[in-house]
Amino acid sequence: MLEEAMAFGLFMEAGLGRTVAARYRFARQWALGDRKNPVASTPALVLLDGDDDIDVQLAPFRSTTNQQIPATLTFESRLPLSPPNFLKPSPKWSVSIGHVLPPSLDEADAGEPAGTAQVLPVSWQRLNHDASLTDTSLNPDVVVLVDAVQLAAQPGKLVEAITILKRRFPGALLWTPGLGGPDNLAVLTWFGVDLFDLARSRQASAAGALLTEQGPRHLVESLGETADMDVQISHWKTAIASVRGALASDQMRSLADRQSLTSPRLVEHLRRHDILCQDIPGLLSSHVAADFTFPCHSVSIQSDPLITDWESFVTKEYKAPTGLDNILILLPCSARKPYRLSKSHGRFIRAIGTSACHEVMVTSPLGLVPRDLEEAWPAGHYDVPVTGDWTGDELSRIQRMFKSLVDRHKYQRIINHSGIEFSHESLEVTDTRLGDSAGSHEALERLTEAVKTAVDELSARGRKTEKILLDNFASIARKQMKSDAWVKDLKVRGKPPRYRLESGQTQMALWSIERSGFSLPKAVIPTLAELEALPKVHLKEGLPWKGDIFGSLVESFDESIRAGSDLLVFQAGVVIGLARAHAPAWEWPATPGRLAKSHQRL
Repeated sequence: MLEEAMAFGLFMEAGLGRTVAARYRFARQWALGDRKNPVASTPALVLLDGDDDIDVQLAPFRSTTNQQIPATLTFESRLPLSPPNFLKPSPKWSVSIGHVLPPSLDEADAGEPAGTAQVLPVSWQRLNHDASLTDTSLNPDVVVLVDAVQLAAQPGKLVEAITILKRRFPGALLWTPGLGGPDNLAVLTWFGVDLFDLARSRQASAAGALLTEQGPRHLVESLGETADMDVQISHWKTAIASVRGALASDQMRSLADRQSLTSPRLVEHLRRHDILCQDIPGLLSSHVAADFTFPCHSVSIQSDPLITDWESFVTKEYKAPTGLDNILILLPCSARKPYRLSKSHGRFIRAIGTSACHEVMVTSPLGLVPRDLEEAWPAGHYDVPVTGDWTGDELSRIQRMFKSLVDRHKYQRIINHSGIEFSHESLEVTDTRLGDSAGSHEALERLTEAVKTAVDELSARGRKTEKILLDNFASIARKQMKSDAWVKDLKVRGKPPRYRLESGQTQMALWSIERSGFSLPKAVIPTLAELEALPKVHLKEGLPWKGDIFGSLVESFDESIRAGSDLLVFQAGVVIGLARAHAPAWEWPATPGRLAKSHQRL
């Protein structure tokens, strides 16, 4: 009976104390132990049989596997990580791994099932055949992808398995035994892996090689290098420090991009991961801090879900401000964001001389950015090298977006000052560059003349400053929220950049430059609820809402919630306030810790 109980994970101690300290899409830094005083964090190592003891902050877990068939995996903490007391090293779990067949035999059933415990072993076969994994009451602390090494050799299967597991068990730490190393730590963390081990470093040490962040390499004997495990572990420390630093500064995508270039297989995995992520609701952030910059320094960024999400919005949902779709002016971008603050766009704006035209920037990698959205995320927060060269993917995206923009609006004139060639079957495109630089005197004179002619012939009327601001705020509301109807009858007051949107003497919103979005007061909540302008979260009846929103309070929620989203909070069918999402919808409600911060209460 004892062996059977261990095999099926019936001996379970207290859970694993953990909370998210930093997140970026699937990448996480988990604080381990008491959330008020954590004693370790991820990414971290799991010691295996034969490993020497190393710093518990670096390797807070140990795992052993017996030699029986099927084998039993024991997973234990080397630190006091179990709530509520956090007094002694715990937890410790044992579970049967079951029979694991090669991933290529995905139609076969292994027969001997793996056990189910707070440490949950999963293989490709189990993902395909074990219906118990869909049980909503299953909430493991650690998930072990036991055949990760074999899946890495099968095109697309590794990233698919990791993505499925992260979405199914968002609150669990994920370990891919035998797969990780300093050379792929950033990429695997970007995919959602939290725990790693020294298996590949031990192999490198035995072969007299070093496993580094840049990949495995031979020793440089003239510098006295050795392949000893203490040296291998020093490379792990450097790699883990790089990942934790990137998570703290929201630069994980950039780090994963750079590391992927060390191996063709990593590039393949990253591209497949990007494709999988394009259809995951709520994965991307809705707002970012004012100082956040999305790095677009490599060609691989073209497949990032953020780029495809922007293209999808502009081609399918975006509409120009009312009455502004007579004259379209295509302009080049600038390194400074928002564009209008750059010297080049100052010259363009003076040359145009009117607010009666719809200005749209042509840029990499976003394609097209309308002037009325230039402050919204990601248009106001990306960094790209300006070389004047365009890839085929960039040009294709730009042309697709241009065709959609023109087809969905009623433009009568198109003035092209971008430097890229555009044409349309029903409208003439006036090129004001003619091979000159955008800021040259001749090109600017042609731009001025083309705009003056179009405005005169079409009797286009300029807009006052307040109308321009209101148009911009309405466009941003359509991008960041579900409706702009609440904006239309408001008045814009205040001084730049902290504008107030008011109804009579009541403030209905404040433009926040810190998050490139709206700060919403209590007064606007009933209007937003009536218009269903924001995602909703419903709290369980009978539970008081005293602080922030945690999973135990949540009854239901919208799957469209993105990190940074403002949320309408309901209880018993009545709106009771606003919150701001810290976690995206795919993590709700299973992830430990705060899901949303209380913002306003009625």
